[in-house]
Amino acid sequence: MAFCSQLARDSLLKTRLVNLLKILVTLALLAFILTRVDLQLVAGIIARADLPLLLLATAMYFFAIFLSAVKWQILVKAQAIDASLGDLLAFTLMALFFGNVLPSNVGGDVIRAYDLARVTKGRAEAAAISVVVDRLMGLFAFFAAAMVTAALATMMLTQAQALEQIETATVIAASAFVALCAMLFSRRFATRIAGLFEIGPAKRFQPIALNVYRALQVYRFRYRALALNVLLSMAIVVITAGVWFVVGRAVGITDTSFFAFLLFNPLIAFVLLIPISFNGLGPKEAAVVFFFGLVGVPNANALAMSLLFHVIVVVTSLPGGFVWFMKRRHATAHEYEASEMLQPAPVSSDSSQ
Repeated sequence: MAFCSQLARDSLLKTRLVNLLKILVTLALLAFILTRVDLQLVAGIIARADLPLLLLATAMYFFAIFLSAVKWQILVKAQAIDASLGDLLAFTLMALFFGNVLPSNVGGDVIRAYDLARVTKGRAEAAAISVVVDRLMGLFAFFAAAMVTAALATMMLTQAQALEQIETATVIAASAFVALCAMLFSRRFATRIAGLFEIGPAKRFQPIALNVYRALQVYRFRYRALALNVLLSMAIVVITAGVWFVVGRAVGITDTSFFAFLLFNPLIAFVLLIPISFNGLGPKEAAVVFFFGLVGVPNANALAMSLLFHVIVVVTSLPGGFVWFMKRRHATAHEYEASEMLQPAPVSSDSSQ
């Protein structure tokens, strides 16, 4: 018991240290960027930003979130899980709220898997695998876009040398990702891993491992479902590039073509794959200033665009908090009603009995 308590304390301490480190990295990067731009100029650009365009960008981002739920539903249906699009959209919004608004180490995918598992009635592994495969297909689309855009940027931009290392890192990361996917869906690899669950304490996890394997194999020949998921993921990449484009127009970036935004969007996201800051704040701003500086966008305008994009991400995450609150309130009321029903009937105090 004392050992478990010590482990819990160590885990809590580690979590706090990681969060503190992320906050420090965020502050350090923001301070570095802010020393290289005129803050009054940035504030003025934000104050004069075109509000209708910002509202349009917010609506576009909401549409991208909706498509995320649609592409997840395709994989959920392949598992024969009965979950409506409305439920999956609610789970997605709650995941975004916990991932983008709260300083929590609980990832959005964990929230999605947990919420879906609650409504699957004994099919938690299938629910979790649908989230994992959805994430993998999204990353596949992202890496494909990042590799193409990195190569195009290296060939087309005058400061190509600055992008060569990013192109190399993208190719290495994409290769490792493809190898990981191949192992996950490989029956030969699964057979070798299965032997580990025949040994000692691991044997108790054998049923769970078997369910995970079966849930993965469901997608092995579901080419249509996987292809549709990837196509929707590609559409989301294009839509988010459009969000950047509209926000850029709102802050006066009018001489930069949509192609540049389409080019840099996956590269900015690639930089953010390493979770070294609080919700990407800091590295995102540094990446935006760097990449758009290559096509002549002033640092102040690029920084203003990045900060407003972050505001849109946070604003579109807030409905998830409302959904979570309402679901929690409903669950609490339901538990209260159930407890009232379980209360024993009052004993009659009638003296005539």
